[in-house]
Amino acid sequence: MLITLGIVYGDIGTSPLYVMNAIINDAGKMKQAVPEYIIGSISLIFWTLMLITTIKYVCIAMKADNHSEGGIFALFALVRTKKWLIIPALIGGSALLADGTLTPAVTVTSAMEGLKGQSIGSFTMSNDQSVILVMVTVILLTIFVIQKFGTDRIGKSFGPIMLIWFSFIGITGLLNITNDWTVLRALSPIYAVKILTSPVNHVGIFILGSVFLATTGAEALYSDMGQVGKYNIYATWPFVYSMLMLNYLGQGAWVMSHYLDKQYMNLNTVNPFYEMLPGQTKIFAILIATMAAIIASQALITGSYTLVEEAIGLKILPRLRVKFPGDSKSQLYIGSVNWLLCLVTLGIVWSFRTSEHMEAAYGLAITLTMLMTTILLHQFIVMKKHPVAAAIFVSFFFTLETLFFISSLVKFVHGGYITVIITTLILMVMVVWYFGNKRRDMYLDESQSVSLLDYIPQLEKLSKDERVPLYATNLVFLNRIESDYSIKRSIIYSILDQEPKRAKVYWFITVNQTDKPYECNYNVDMMNTRNVVDVQLNLGFKKSQHVNIYIRQIVNGLMNDHVIDSQTPDYSMMPDRRVGSFKFVILNEQFQDLGAQEHMNSWDRYLIGGRILLQNLTLPPALWYGLEFSDVTEEKVPLFLGSHVDHYLVKKQVKNVKK
Repeated sequence: MLITLGIVYGDIGTSPLYVMNAIINDAGKMKQAVPEYIIGSISLIFWTLMLITTIKYVCIAMKADNHSEGGIFALFALVRTKKWLIIPALIGGSALLADGTLTPAVTVTSAMEGLKGQSIGSFTMSNDQSVILVMVTVILLTIFVIQKFGTDRIGKSFGPIMLIWFSFIGITGLLNITNDWTVLRALSPIYAVKILTSPVNHVGIFILGSVFLATTGAEALYSDMGQVGKYNIYATWPFVYSMLMLNYLGQGAWVMSHYLDKQYMNLNTVNPFYEMLPGQTKIFAILIATMAAIIASQALITGSYTLVEEAIGLKILPRLRVKFPGDSKSQLYIGSVNWLLCLVTLGIVWSFRTSEHMEAAYGLAITLTMLMTTILLHQFIVMKKHPVAAAIFVSFFFTLETLFFISSLVKFVHGGYITVIITTLILMVMVVWYFGNKRRDMYLDESQSVSLLDYIPQLEKLSKDERVPLYATNLVFLNRIESDYSIKRSIIYSILDQEPKRAKVYWFITVNQTDKPYECNYNVDMMNTRNVVDVQLNLGFKKSQHVNIYIRQIVNGLMNDHVIDSQTPDYSMMPDRRVGSFKFVILNEQFQDLGAQEHMNSWDRYLIGGRILLQNLTLPPALWYGLEFSDVTEEKVPLFLGSHVDHYLVKKQVKNVKK
């Protein structure tokens, strides 16, 4: 439960740093944040957390676990019985990744802004925002730099820090509630409904855009379920919910007691979180708030890695290099994602400069993700044969979240466009990769996969045919062979139909990544030959992918068992060498000329061409398998299209034919 506090609640736990500030900003000035407005706003926060976080995510979504894993892609993998469900999965996933760039910027900046004008002994902190931005930049850079080394040791301290954080915000909130007990009226839903049409609320329904910031971390509860277990979330959420509401109520009581004070009444930016604290506790509050903000940022960054890895597994994103700094598969690191997040996050910090402006871009992406999750959860409930419950669920939550989405759209011109741009760019990559694969497969000939067993006689004959120059002693193809011996047709095409590749031994290697960190074993199937080898290589997620090392060991083992013939070379500086040369062949399947495929429509050419471009821009297979210093040949081979008859081709005449 302590670990759960540190992993799951960083985002939603730091929302008190900026939510009330945004609500006061909606009022116009502090003097306009009258008791009726404040009580109604806090009532909206209470019931938003109750309905969306508690009922939708904790009570319903967590029952939709995919082998104990949660999150929008895990949910999609669970319910993908209908093809169209990929649309909400792609939109929700891209919006969630976009949110990963905003959370670190907002939370760390909000925490550090509390330092303005604070005195530590004889030193008084500057009010200059540029100083704050430099400090925020240093903190964020440090967070991103340490990712590659793993955060296992640091992570052990996250739980106790978050326990201190939640206890602190709950106690300080309770102490301020005693100044005005009438704030407890906010627990009634009547005030939440009234404030939406009240004349004291100058922004009307659009206040929901600021209220929604209180529940932005709800998606993380579901996404992180696989790391901590659903029952630990069930056990800890009541405590977290209580501490959050005590703090919001305390901030509300402070505003109701001070909204007419001369030093505040004409300000449009007041942060009640810091202002309600006694002077001697502010420095401690800033310190613990900064640590909580770092934990929230850390959770979003690592959550982005997990989301990307799931997307790669579902063929929604192209293959990227994934590293595992710790001994747990759930703790991973993707360098390209890390530095892209870093670049965008720092760009947001320096473009928007203040947390108030960043909040304008915050929330829009996560409302979109929640809407898409609702659609997928509806399908899950239908699959559980509860059609009436599914209809009630989707009607209520889709309507509620649509209201939040519409209210967040007002932020578009004030910074929400940044969220839309980031989400759209990520979505474009996902659409091109996923549908590019689908459209490519549609054009492929049905005989794209062939049985390796059918070609063994030709391979054995070619291996013994000395009229063909020896291409390699050991010819290795790194491609998956299924249990029924089916293999890509392009591999056999490469060996037989181009210049025939004669080798003493043909190796077909399938690399399987397992859940155990250091597992390393293999199975060999000789298929009743001495020179055609099917190897299933099972490597733990922390084991090296350098397959050339393993292959040499496997060859020696098979020679010791007299399964394959000795390969002792005629010339070698090592007198006891028994293993001959290796050549690895990597196949790069491409359409020969997309422009020439006249039977394709322009949309298909765009998708397939974009997919090929992404394939060429991302990690090449030779680097993935650690073969950069081996003898590797990368071949461009054609993708076999189904036969297409061009009805414009007409035979006109044949001349000068001898009979």
